[in-house]
Amino acid sequence: MISAQAWADARLLWDYHRMHHDPRPCSVAVGLGSHDLGVADVTAELYRQGLAPVIVFTGATSPTTRTRMPRGEAVHYRERAMQLGVPESAVLLEPRATSTAENIEFTKAVLAEADIRASSVLLVSKPYEERRSYAMMRKLWAEVDVVCASSPMGLDEYADSIGDARMVIDMIVGALQRVLVFPGWGLAIEQDAPETVAAAYERLCVEGFTSRLLPADVAARPGT
Repeated sequence: MISAQAWADARLLWDYHRMHHDPRPCSVAVGLGSHDLGVADVTAELYRQGLAPVIVFTGATSPTTRTRMPRGEAVHYRERAMQLGVPESAVLLEPRATSTAENIEFTKAVLAEADIRASSVLLVSKPYEERRSYAMMRKLWAEVDVVCASSPMGLDEYADSIGDARMVIDMIVGALQRVLVFPGWGLAIEQDAPETVAAAYERLCVEGFTSRLLPADVAARPGT
């Protein structure tokens, strides 16, 4: 059972993670690989709306995607987008990245190889990964404007779509930890976290939503 307090705390974190950007035309849309095919759905819809002329899907596999996406996250995303009407010619693949930092680094290389110069990126992720991904982009690809996008679902609807509410809350908590520690690693810009969000995070940790947290010795490592 997930308590009413845990749901309330998770909703606080959920809202904080979302950047609440208004989608606008960008040079390229980048779909960050994950277990959630909804990222491909949103990216395809933004393409159909004419908000980006080309898509890059980026991602290899991870412990949460090896079974669901055996051919790799980027490949499965492309297949999904094509099912939704996106032409294959509009999609570039980056199939090697196993972290968001690599998503960014390798996507830049794919675009350079295709002779595409991006001044702005429509960055599509899971809803609770918007803020962390934005902060990392501003650090690791600072020369481009970044517009975040994700599924418009609320937390309850999103958890139902994934089919594992506890895993979703675990991931929301883990994403916040990374927002807090990644700047010290040189991977992201600083993001202010309101006291209400910090308190909700602590309560969720006490309640055991910790499976996606970095180990204490890793989280405390010095900046790189």
